[in-house]
Amino acid sequence: MAVGDHRDLMVWKKSIDIAKACYQITEAFPRNEQFGLTSQIRRASISVSANISEGKAYGQSRSMLHFLQIAIGSLAELDTHWEIALQLGYISESDCRNMQANLDEVSRMLIAFRQTIASSLI
Repeated sequence: MAVGDHRDLMVWKKSIDIAKACYQITEAFPRNEQFGLTSQIRRASISVSANISEGKAYGQSRSMLHFLQIAIGSLAELDTHWEIALQLGYISESDCRNMQANLDEVSRMLIAFRQTIASSLI
């Protein structure tokens, strides 16, 4: 990829960290959740970084805004999945709140990034 690609974005790097944490934490989930909550969490976590990189490939365009919005939606989905995991007793309150804080941080970064791109398109 060219210089200035998605790998240079701090928000992309943080989204990769979230995906790694999601994989590590869900390793301890019950086996019967392999195709349920575990799969949902893993797919949503991968979706964040994948949509950031796909959007970045379009440059500053409406398509980029679309993919950033999908990434924001995937973060909201993850927030709900972690709350469900907490309610089911799969994770501790501390782990859940730490993850949700990370999700909130990346969400704020993506919203700001999206607004910056949108402003440049006017």
